[in-house]
Amino acid sequence: MTVRKCAILMSLLALIMAAPSVLFANDGGDRVQFFQSITVGADDRVGDVVCIFCSVQMAGSGGDVVAIFGNIVMDGTASGDVVSVGGGIKLGEDANVSGDAVAIGQGLYRHPNAVVKGEVVSQSGPAILLGLIIIPFLPIILVVALVVWLLRRNRDVPQTQVAYRR
Repeated sequence: MTVRKCAILMSLLALIMAAPSVLFANDGGDRVQFFQSITVGADDRVGDVVCIFCSVQMAGSGGDVVAIFGNIVMDGTASGDVVSVGGGIKLGEDANVSGDAVAIGQGLYRHPNAVVKGEVVSQSGPAILLGLIIIPFLPIILVVALVVWLLRRNRDVPQTQVAYRR
């Protein structure tokens, strides 16, 4: 096979592989951020929104909205669930949630006109936040304590020198 035929076949193969992604692409892509807040404008339409160690301000429409150790301020529409772990949720006057609204950490504030079609779960308080931090790190703390104990147990203790005076 010549180089020219091989190049044409490779180009066709690349075109065939790229065509479905272009044909099925939509405007509402998912947004994922670490340590940088996400803002969805009133005219924006997105897919799922996930924010870790940051906050979400949602005025537009989207799918599921999740914030881990961050807050969610919702004035738009979510076609899925709205979940905040280690933070809180504020549902404004125009908020519309088709799924559940779950806030574990700082609780949930809901405007009387806000619509939640699923369940509303809110757990707040210092014990919850402390549990979110201490309990996941407990196995690591125990392993470190075990290693320290094992190293100290097997360490040779030098004999004390006794000084004699005459």
